[in-house]
Amino acid sequence: MSKHKDRKHKHGADVEPAAQNGTQPGAPIGRKRYEAEMDHLHAELVAMQEWVKATGAKICVVFEGRDTAGKGGTIKRITERVSPRVFRVVALPAPTDRERSQMYAQRYIAHLPAGGEVVIFDRSWYNRAGVERVMGFCTESQAATFLESVPLFERAMVDSGIQLIKYWLEVSPDEQTRRLKARIDDPRKVWKLSDMDLKSYSRWYEYSRARDAMFEATDTAWAPWYIADTNDKRRGRLNIISHLLSLVPYTPLEHRAVKLPARQPPRGYEDPHLDVRRVPEPF
Repeated sequence: MSKHKDRKHKHGADVEPAAQNGTQPGAPIGRKRYEAEMDHLHAELVAMQEWVKATGAKICVVFEGRDTAGKGGTIKRITERVSPRVFRVVALPAPTDRERSQMYAQRYIAHLPAGGEVVIFDRSWYNRAGVERVMGFCTESQAATFLESVPLFERAMVDSGIQLIKYWLEVSPDEQTRRLKARIDDPRKVWKLSDMDLKSYSRWYEYSRARDAMFEATDTAWAPWYIADTNDKRRGRLNIISHLLSLVPYTPLEHRAVKLPARQPPRGYEDPHLDVRRVPEPF
């Protein structure tokens, strides 16, 4: 059980274990409990943020996983209550012709965290081990070279003071099918359905083999992989954020008393009657 599921854990968030609040382990989490748990975790993420700023820590979080596994939604929940000046999300598009001519990892290096930053990669250099390998965008020789060299690349990151945390989000074939069909039928989600998703859908076991080879080659003592079951999106998000917090050695945020100062007197100021364009108010 995660440290963050203890009633009294080191970071101070008051989160009850499932058995104590009437929810059996593995049972669907209702929205009310989900949001209450998320409120606690968001407060802890703010505390982590302040610790990162104060100490100059450098944290890099990599999110990989199956298509539709919920990487974007998880990242959104991590970042929605923290400062974008500290938590920076990197989601690179397909490489340009110039970037294709560079050393493979070169375009990612520029985005690694400086002191006081948390950088979250929504897909990363591991594209080469996954989609590029399966879809034929690189050769088998290039994929093998990548798998051989990436542990050394990540060791250099860690030796430079970066804390590297790698997550793989996993869903079942049936759940992936359900989510892709939902994207087809929902105009709010259709933008998430790319041609690549459709081409990739039929290659489930090729992706499984590529994933297994990636784990075998790159699950190291200095940069291990953490696998999260996200068939239940709510449970998966809570588990991932709780786990992320357990890996970062931050200290709880101390609440300080704040008193608003008195506003200055108007000294004759009056609201002007300006002929300005106002936003319509249909609601």
